[in-house]
This record gives sequence, structure tokens and C-alpha cells, in this order.
Amino acid sequence: MHKAMIFLRPATQTLLRRVASTSSGAATARIVAPTSATLLSGNFFSTAVRTPPRRGFADAAQTNDSTTASPWADFPMAPPDPIIGLTEAYLKDDFPDKVNVGVGAYRCDGGRPFVLPVVREAEKEISVEEVDHEYSGIAGCPDFVRLALKFAYGEDCVPLNENRIAGVQTLSGTGGLRVFGEVLRQFGHKHIYVPSPTWGNHIPIFTNAGLEVRKYRYYDNDTCSLDFSNLIDDMRSMPEGSCVLLHACAHNPTGMDPTPEQWKELSNVVMEKNLLPFFDCAYQGFASGDARKDAAAIRMFVEDGHKIALVQSFSKNFGLYGQRVGALSVVGDSPEEAQRVLSQLKVHIRPSYSNPPRHGARIVSKILADPEKTDDFVDQCMGMAKRINEMRNKLRQTLEDLGSTRSWDHITKQIGMFAYSGMSKDEVMALREKHHIYCTLDGRISMAGVTSKNVEYIANAIHDVTEGK
Repeated sequence: MHKAMIFLRPATQTLLRRVASTSSGAATARIVAPTSATLLSGNFFSTAVRTPPRRGFADAAQTNDSTTASPWADFPMAPPDPIIGLTEAYLKDDFPDKVNVGVGAYRCDGGRPFVLPVVREAEKEISVEEVDHEYSGIAGCPDFVRLALKFAYGEDCVPLNENRIAGVQTLSGTGGLRVFGEVLRQFGHKHIYVPSPTWGNHIPIFTNAGLEVRKYRYYDNDTCSLDFSNLIDDMRSMPEGSCVLLHACAHNPTGMDPTPEQWKELSNVVMEKNLLPFFDCAYQGFASGDARKDAAAIRMFVEDGHKIALVQSFSKNFGLYGQRVGALSVVGDSPEEAQRVLSQLKVHIRPSYSNPPRHGARIVSKILADPEKTDDFVDQCMGMAKRINEMRNKLRQTLEDLGSTRSWDHITKQIGMFAYSGMSKDEVMALREKHHIYCTLDGRISMAGVTSKNVEYIANAIHDVTEGK
């Protein structure tokens, strides 16, 4: 009998010994047809010489053979997210008086998550209605999109009333930023300008969308104020047609916004250079407590004739952090142009997340569609903004009462959720290690985490790590 030369894995050899038979005194392997379980386990053999396994998705499979590498073996540990990692470090700290002022989520004066009463009311009504859980369209819930655009652009907005604005529901602001970044890249844009500093996630979002991220000067760290002259100079030097990201209100992380007069000058320069203004609006109503005032820059640019793009988030102002409610819109030259833009937005949404979730959009729609609920929302937003402003004043006053030689007036000049303290990285680390107070390394303090119970502790700690340095 002809004997086949076969090369077996050790585990396969053990298996075959149990089923081997002998013929004429010579050991001959009796080949048993592999079952599906055998194939899935990887314990099958080949009549060809086996090459060493290669690491990778296609060539390395996890088996019971300890010599076979995992397809994930070459994956390095990624660095922790600056914000999420900060929270993880805070949670591991067992110091009883620890404070987290790093996360951008509103807290009541008791330091607990806050749900707006009008949101609770809307949720109860939705529950009684026994709505279905069918998919929304690619562009999201039409009622939500319509109301979201009216909320930002205003009821008397000419392009909105002429159906010249294309709008879609997105996965909060983050999803809208990514979708528009991809659209920009597909249609010829190779770069985008963002302020320095800006929200940390802006840079990886646009980079992953295929854009080169360039920066324009925005904040003067020496004076803790808006660096407006250099901002204007940088915009004048941008290549014509470039897309420039603008924070609509409550700039993150500095909390320092242009004045109405400065916004007007910005609008003029953007028009002269034929730049594409892209507004990120994450704090409308939350920044000042007045939704109209917080949308003033957006409405000014539209009235001036700019074909802007706008991304909205409803996380901060409605307190819907976990619902991921947002909108992306583009002002077109005509209704027909707006429809073409809309079709391209949908083309990018479909393979990304197919369609957005509905519950949060229903809550926002329920509130904005009802004038009485909208008034309640405005009042409750004003309450959040008022508490934060009170904490700003208290923090500054306590630092001054302690005899600090630094100026802290920028804390009360800034607006919105964050205070850009001006502390150095070393001071921030000392604040964390010595006093168990957690803020981001750039010195950004979430004022939402400052309460009447901890503000003096925070002020004393800041004074300790900054005085004389």
C-alpha cells in the first residue's frame, strides 16, 4: 500500500492515534472525514508542508494550539482619552473630598446629574402615547429637524422660509462634525481651520475624516483674553475658499467669545476671503440663558449672505447627554441646491450609522413644538446658566479674598460651562496629586462641577498651587 507522507499538528497527531489502524504490520493513518466541529476548532491537517503562521487578521486564527498567535497580538495599548481617562482616575481615588471638574456635564448644586423638569414631563407624555420603535429615515425625524433648524436660525430666517436649508438629524454634535468632514473631503476640501485652542475632539474627528487640521490663533494665554487681532490676521491669510470652524457661543475650552462688533468684523473678513464658515453650536440657551442671544452669530452670518454649515448638539442645553441628539444643516442658494446637498449628507450617513435614534429627538420635538414647554425650557436653561455664573463669581471672589497675586477676572468674563483658568500643566498635576481635584491638563475647569459646598475648597487648592509661581 502506498503511504502518504503527512504533516500533522501535535493536537491532530494525538487525535489520529486514537483512530489509527494497522495493515500488514505497518502503521497507516486511517483518514476520517473532518466534521464541521473539527474544521471550526482548527484541528485538521494538510498534506502540504505547513508554513509558520503569520500575524494578521487573514492568516492568524485563535486556536487551542498555544503556538498560534492571536490576531490581536500586535495591537498596542492606546493612550487613555483625556476626559474619560480623567474620570477613571477620579473614580479610583478614595479621598473623601475629591472633586471632578473635568467632565463637561451639568450638575446641580448638590453635585448630582440634573434632568430638566420639562424633559421629565415630555418623557411621561411620550410614554403614554405608546409610540413605536421603528427606524427613522436616514435624515432622522422630520419634525425634529424642522424644529431644530427653527431653534437655531430663527422663525424669520429667510433661507429657512424659502426652503434653502438642508438639514439632517445626527448623532449629537460629534456625529454631525464627522459627516460634514467627510462631505468636505469628498468635494475637494483638503484642510479645515480650527481655533487654537479648541475642543479636543475636533482634531481627531476631522483628521479621521481625511482633512488636514490647521489652526488659527484665538486666545492669548498671557492676558487670558481673546486674541482678536491675530485671529483676524490669520483669517486674512487663509487660502480663499477654505473652511473655517467657528464656535457659535461659549467657546470650548476658553469660554471667551467675540463681542457682537467683533463677530461683524469676522463676518466681513470671511466674506472678503470667500471662506466657508462652519459653526459648532453646542451650548445654545445654556451659555447665557437666552437661546436667541446665543444664536446671534449664526443668524448674523446668514443675514449677511453666508452659505454657512451648522452642527447643533442638544446634550448640554437639554441635558440629553446619553441620547445623542444633534442636527447638521447647510444653507444653500436655492431649494434645488439644498436638496442636492441633502442627498449627499444622506449618502455619508447611510454607511456610517444608517439612521439616528428616535427617543431623544422625540423629547426635543415635544418641547420645542409646544410654546408653554419651550418657555419652561428657557426658564430652566436660565437656571442652569445662573448657577454657573454664581459659582464663577464665588470662585473669583474667594481667590481674591485669599490674597492671590494673580488676576482672576477672566473667570467672570468667560461664559458657558468652562473656565479656562490659566493654570500650567504642573499646577494642574499638583492640584490633582495634593488636593485630589481633577481638571484637564490645559487648566480647563468645568464650572458645572463647582458647588456651594466645594467652591471654597477648590479656591484654597488653586491658591495653594499657584501662589508665588
